[in-house]
Formats: sequence, C-alpha cells, structure tokens
Amino acid sequence: MSFDYDLFVIGVGSAGAAAAKAAAKRNLRVGVAEQTALGGTCLNRGCIPKKLIVYAADFALNGKMAEDYGWNKCERHFNWTKFINSVHQHINNINESYRQTLEKLEIKLFEDRASFVDPHKVKVGDKEVTADKILIAVGGQPFKPDLPGIEYGITSREMFKLPHLPKQLAIVGGGYIGVEFSSMMNAFGCEVTLIDSDKVVLSGFDDDIRRGVHNGLIQRGVEFIGNSRAKEIKLCEDKLLLKLNTESEDKSEKIITADTVLIATGRVPNTSGLNLESVGVELEEKGSIKVDCYSQTTQENIFAVGDCTDRLQLTPAAKAEAEAFISTVFAKKPKTIDYGLIPCAVFARPEASSIGMTETQAKEKFGDVIKCYKAEFKPLIYQLTTKEEQIIIKVVVKGESEEVVGIHMVGEHAADIIQSLGVAFRKGMTKQDLDDAIAIHPTTAEEILTLG
Repeated sequence: MSFDYDLFVIGVGSAGAAAAKAAAKRNLRVGVAEQTALGGTCLNRGCIPKKLIVYAADFALNGKMAEDYGWNKCERHFNWTKFINSVHQHINNINESYRQTLEKLEIKLFEDRASFVDPHKVKVGDKEVTADKILIAVGGQPFKPDLPGIEYGITSREMFKLPHLPKQLAIVGGGYIGVEFSSMMNAFGCEVTLIDSDKVVLSGFDDDIRRGVHNGLIQRGVEFIGNSRAKEIKLCEDKLLLKLNTESEDKSEKIITADTVLIATGRVPNTSGLNLESVGVELEEKGSIKVDCYSQTTQENIFAVGDCTDRLQLTPAAKAEAEAFISTVFAKKPKTIDYGLIPCAVFARPEASSIGMTETQAKEKFGDVIKCYKAEFKPLIYQLTTKEEQIIIKVVVKGESEEVVGIHMVGEHAADIIQSLGVAFRKGMTKQDLDDAIAIHPTTAEEILTLG
C-alpha cells in the first residue's frame, strides 16, 4: 500500500519535533500536525519561560545580599509587564526557528488538530493524510479538580500571561510547579501561601531533599499549609476566598484570602479528541496512552511518546523516547529508556536536583546493604550574610563496592552539578571514584568529593 508519508507526527513539542527531525534526516517523508504554537508546553508554557522568570527572581534575591558585599543600598523597581513581553518575544523567536527547521528539512506542517480515521489515516482540519507509521506526541495539560468555584483558579499556562504581579498568591499543590512558582513569586515580593495535601513539599523526592527545599521556602517567607485540600473558591468583591479542608483532629476548615489562586495539582494527558478508541489504541485509567517499552501502542503501527503516556513527565525523557522510537522503528536498532538514569531538577530557591534512587527506594530494593553519605553546610556565598542558607548533599551507595545508586542535592547550582555527575553515574561509579577525584577549590561541588 502506498502512503503519503513514512511517518506522521501528531504534536510538535520537544518529543514530536525531535522524532520528526531525526526521521527527516534519514530521508524519510515526514508530516507533522500542531494545532497550537510550535515547541509544545516546554517552550511556550513551561521550561523556558519558567527558567527566565527564575533568572529574573534571582536578581531580587541577590540584590538583598548586595549590601553585605559592600554595595550601597538603592531603590529598584521590577517591571513585570516589560519583562514578560521580552519573554514572549524570545519564545516567538524560537517558534520561528522551529518553523524554519521544519521547512529546511522538508517536513510538511499541518497547523490544525488531528484525529484518527483509521490506523493509517489521519484527518487534519479538512484534509486527510495517510502514513505508514504514526507517532502521537500531544503532551499533557494542567489538571483542574472538580470543586466549586474552580473557574476562578488559574493554571501554570495563565501564570505566564498575568498582566501584573499578584499581591497575594495562593498555590494549591506542592509539586514541581507549585514549589517553583512559590519561590519565584515570593522573590518578587508577593505574599505566597502554598497548600499541599502532604505535610512536606515535593512528594516522590528523597526525604532530605524535601526537607531542605521545604525549610528554604519557609525561611524566605512562603507560608505553608500542609495536610490540606482545596474545598471551594469564592469571589468576594475584588478578592478570592479559598476554603481548605485540613486533616487536623477536628477536621477544621481554613480560609485563605488571595487575589490569584494557582491550581498546580498535576497534569493529565492531552488525548481527548484523537479518536483513539476507534483505531484500537488503548488508554490507561487516567487517559494516558498504553505503550510498551518501545513506545508502541496496542495498534502495531501507532506509537506514543512524552507526557501523553504514563511515564516520566520530563522534557529530556520525552525527547529520549522519541529518539529511541526512531532508532527502534526506522534504524532497526531496538532501544529502550532506563528512567532510573534520568536526572531531574526543581528550579526553586533553594534549587534541588536528583539522579537515581532515593534512600527509601534503595532500602526497599536492596535492604541493609544501603548506606548514605551526607553533608549539610552553609555555602561560601552566604558566609558574609546573616542568611542561614544550607546546602544538603546526599549520596546513596550499596554493598561492599559502594556503587552509587542515588545522588541528591539542595542548594546553589544543584542542577548543573547533578547533570555533570550523570555520565559517571550511568557508568556505575563508586564512592571510591568520588573520593579519588581531585576537586576544584573553592566550589560547592567539591563537597561531593569529600563526603566522609
């Protein structure tokens, strides 16, 4: 049977773009469909704009330390409107770069929503196209729980479109998004209240890392309310009233006043409207696409990668899945992803980063052969200030060889440091390897090499 394309990709985010480009470079006929902006969540509503806001917030934080380093006090004003316009202009430039790359590689772009007609046919707008292999890379979208007044809450998407900074911001959810926005907005001078169903932020991370970030946020002035869930949002004149159910003994109800409520309770796959059921593509309970270790769905010629599947929701993971798909299907070199080797980071202040197993995970898998090396100290940059900022470094090892099975860090440059250790971690480094390495002094990273 003759097809219009060798590969058709639905969704041109980080994963979809990576797959399309890799396929085109193999001289395959490639078509892609994207109904919104090129680049997906990461570029337009996630990683890139978020990191730029982190940088902007760092100027505020560093400015507070300037007097301790001999700088005269001066009044400064942050222009959110000017800044966020610059962010959007930068994103527009990258959008255009995506478009130019697709054109250069002769990848046909359809700018409309796609849905399946049959396993090899997709309808895009008023057109129908056929393809030998189809890759779904539609990503996810913020989840908003069903509670009264939820229409008054915004998600991370709208945070990047705020016309002005909120004075009082309530954030529901203590995961990546909630923690990062609480840190950034607090640095800009917003009164931030962070609410989580757990008693400590960042569920899923190592307990020491959770504690370090949690305490760091509170030290900076973020109010934290744990063991609580949002019950209702009410509009009262020009303010929002957020009602909470707490898990205290008396099951008391608490009310938070804010002018903005950010709902950061996770993300869900963006799979509705694709007509997947009619072509034999099975979905998991929460709407994610069911795939095997090679990203193949229950329909043999249809594959899925990224946040629309129930795997690790990180941009590098999605891109790796896309590249592994190309290697497996078109290069005939089967490749899978070891998700335990993928580093992650939380770009809050304090910053946190991890690779490998937490202490709890390691002990559950390996038992008493697990040992941890840990250091907690005040970094050099804060030694001239009154801030009680602490860095936490933790290395988890197993057995007599003391092979490193997890590295965790809270503090300055945590993401870059863990990223640099990632290559050695993949190769099975040991605690002795860290001990034998010669450090650069004075740096924060050298402390990892001197753990006793």
